[in-house]
Amino acid sequence: MKSLKHKLSGLTTISLIAAVLLLLTCKNEGPVVPIEPELPAGTTPIAASPQRTGDPQAGYDYLVSGNYIRSGIPYSVFVNTFGKDTRNELGRSGDNAEINYEFTAVDAPNGVRVVAPNCLQCHAQYLNGALVVGLGNSTYDFTTDQSQNASLLETVIKAFYGSSSPQWEAAKNFTRAVKATGPYLVTKVRGVNPADKLAAVLAAHRNVSDLSWYDDPQITLPAEVVPSDVPAWWLLKKKNAMFYNAAGRKDFARFMMASNLLTVTDSTEARDVDNHFDDVLAYILTLEPPAYPGALDQAQVEKGRVIFKENCESCHGTYGAEATYPNLLVSLDRVGTDPQLAQANFAYPEFVDWYNRSWFSKNPNAARLEPGDGYIAPPLDGIWATAPYLHNGSVPTLEDLLNSPGRPKYWKRSFDTSDYDQQKAGWNYSVETSGGSTSVYDTTLPGYGNQGHTFGDFLNESDRAALVEYLKSL
Repeated sequence: MKSLKHKLSGLTTISLIAAVLLLLTCKNEGPVVPIEPELPAGTTPIAASPQRTGDPQAGYDYLVSGNYIRSGIPYSVFVNTFGKDTRNELGRSGDNAEINYEFTAVDAPNGVRVVAPNCLQCHAQYLNGALVVGLGNSTYDFTTDQSQNASLLETVIKAFYGSSSPQWEAAKNFTRAVKATGPYLVTKVRGVNPADKLAAVLAAHRNVSDLSWYDDPQITLPAEVVPSDVPAWWLLKKKNAMFYNAAGRKDFARFMMASNLLTVTDSTEARDVDNHFDDVLAYILTLEPPAYPGALDQAQVEKGRVIFKENCESCHGTYGAEATYPNLLVSLDRVGTDPQLAQANFAYPEFVDWYNRSWFSKNPNAARLEPGDGYIAPPLDGIWATAPYLHNGSVPTLEDLLNSPGRPKYWKRSFDTSDYDQQKAGWNYSVETSGGSTSVYDTTLPGYGNQGHTFGDFLNESDRAALVEYLKSL
């Protein structure tokens, strides 16, 4: 019995020693940490920044009827020139119920009623007969110098009211800005947008501290106008940075209210406008993409879902009830698309320095430009509606995007927003033999190239069609 007791005691000792060693081993290893997925080659994650919250309904009202642009065309001149538009798609009241959705009637600081452009000139578009707020406008024509129209407007106002009239005073800041910026914003083809250049030109005419106006630009501006395709607003809720090269960091609302630079008097007025843009941001974050209007082949959608998961979701995220989005900046070497926009205005050192020293960078609600050497891999919600594709709108359809050898060098579309190719998912177009016309997209022009994003080239025709069908469903 003593021997058995001794043996059991020995086993207990061994067990205790083993238990202690096991505990020590566990202690040395520490808690189990989930293994982070490996990032795709050539990508850098973009960190999130806290954003202001606000009232979406107040934001919508201010967006479509607010006075963030406080100088413009006298109301009587506008209506007599362009007539009234009673469609009232935005559900506005008063004078605004009778003018086009791209404009807003407001009172200038001296009380004169004026009509000014609003954000929806670039951030809304008709699609299949319906106005879609938040859809980037891919039909606008920036191929002429708008400063000529500003000079004509000045002549009309002076003729009707006199050069010392309240109407002239109410229009002065608007016409001054259009005359200063117009020569810098002329694009080679219709349908692309020079908004990045507009921001830089307006900054060049503004005091870095109080935003007061200089007649002569204070920073040097590059001559080229690099085009962009306006991204859909409903994608912003997923993004940790604004703009194609992820330059827009920290407070999104402050970047948005920069449209006020067109006519702002000083930073006191800018601060008042800024106080409303937390609400505007809150409204924009409620936007959802329009559903694809055609019939979808569900078998093809499911096949495409598998192809997307295997080849696309690591950069563009997942979709459905538990959607994810990685916020990755893809290097220029990796994505291979036209580099000029990434290297242009929001990366231009003098403008970046101006912005990061300016009123816009001051607390509270500071914003900052931190340009990256590449392009964001965007979320794809509602991608069917956002043709043309790539950051410069150089590719007319999703099928062409996923088959780079088949992309047209010169192509032309009707700009009829119902002229949609259901099979290829994008605009119907004709292949042209040369450029030289503002209605023909010429991909040989600097900044207008359609190269890169060759990630779909390996797909066969059947798999590519299935992937397009899945993308329509997002």
